[in-house]
Amino acid sequence: MKTARAIIDNTFRVESGRVLAALIGKFGDFDLAEEAMQEAFVEALTHWPQEGAPQNPAAWITTTAQRKAIDQLRRNRTLVHKVAQLRPMDDARTEGDIMAEIVDANEQSFPDERLKLLFTCCHPALNQDAQVALTLRTLGGLSTEEIAHAYLTNPTTMAQRLVRAKRKISQAGIPYRVPPRELLGERLAAVLQTIYLIFNEGYAASSGEALIRRELCDEAIRLARLLIMLLQEMLDASARASYAEKLQPLHEAEALGLLALMLLHHARRDTRAGPQGELITLEEQDRTRWRRAEIAEGAAILEMALRLRQAGPYQIQAAIAALHAQAPTADATDWAQIAGLYIELLKHTPSPVVELNYAVALAMSKGHIYGLAILDRLEKEGELANYHLLYAARADLLRRAGWLDEAAEAYRVALELVDNRVERDYLARRLAEIAS
Repeated sequence: MKTARAIIDNTFRVESGRVLAALIGKFGDFDLAEEAMQEAFVEALTHWPQEGAPQNPAAWITTTAQRKAIDQLRRNRTLVHKVAQLRPMDDARTEGDIMAEIVDANEQSFPDERLKLLFTCCHPALNQDAQVALTLRTLGGLSTEEIAHAYLTNPTTMAQRLVRAKRKISQAGIPYRVPPRELLGERLAAVLQTIYLIFNEGYAASSGEALIRRELCDEAIRLARLLIMLLQEMLDASARASYAEKLQPLHEAEALGLLALMLLHHARRDTRAGPQGELITLEEQDRTRWRRAEIAEGAAILEMALRLRQAGPYQIQAAIAALHAQAPTADATDWAQIAGLYIELLKHTPSPVVELNYAVALAMSKGHIYGLAILDRLEKEGELANYHLLYAARADLLRRAGWLDEAAEAYRVALELVDNRVERDYLARRLAEIAS
């Protein structure tokens, strides 16, 4: 049986995004909602170990946080006018009633509070970095340090960015809603990027003890499905003719491409870590344990996207993931085609991280020396100076080429930069293999 502390930890990890979205939707104040939710979890730490955890922990946290937020508003006379604007709370409501406000039980109606929060955070009044960072903080439940790592910046800078973003939403009176159809197109790029970054943080956690945070991957996939449902409803037969100018097929295609990409990656989740939590590389994974139904779904969704003939970066990345997922063995991987797809991806989204991936694919298809030449240039340019995967990739290619002294040095640099324990253990294991 789980301890009260374990239940609290799990509730925070799995439910904090939807609880916070519900609170922000009710009170319209990011800081008040975050503070109230934190106080509710502190109260849970006090009461649950003695009284036992409630039957519905998320509902208990939401109810408690709502009351604490209202108490705070009442204490602050300068905000007393906000209390009158709130929907009246009925203390007789059950926990089931409260949870019904957080998420529809069958998950078929939308938008739920998280989709509203997603579009609020991605309002064009905010710059794109602030949009994504704020959504990762609120919906993804990531710490400031984790978001800073994802952006290759320092936590102080990221904390200031988050404060400015929340202040901008409050001062500009940005509405908490899914935008009307005539404004939806201009907001989608940031929304898609945000969903993907939430998935990436779950797929390869930037810090901590676990390699994978499945709840973040599941949440990103769920949000993508909701978004596609929203797009399809707005683009039904009656609306498509009048709306085609506002929402280009590219947006629909890229939303499908993103969902396909995440499904294809997440289908390998059972094989990416060993019995002790150790990292297992793509090359070493047991492909018989990959979730073939999800691979088939991802491939089918990718085909739907490609039929729209509006190629974009998410579709290209999904095509790369499909080549990996559909290869029967690691040796059968079509690295030449993957390298070609990375060239196309660079045309859409030129970045040193994409170049890094291209370098690996080129090395695997044409020869290690070709990939190492690109990695040498990236290292000299310095934009990835604190990115451990640059040195990990360099170490792997040097190891494969037989240049073990140089590989060992690259592994040491990667070890100095990595924050995730599982990745650190893997790099240390590779370094020990070279030393022996």
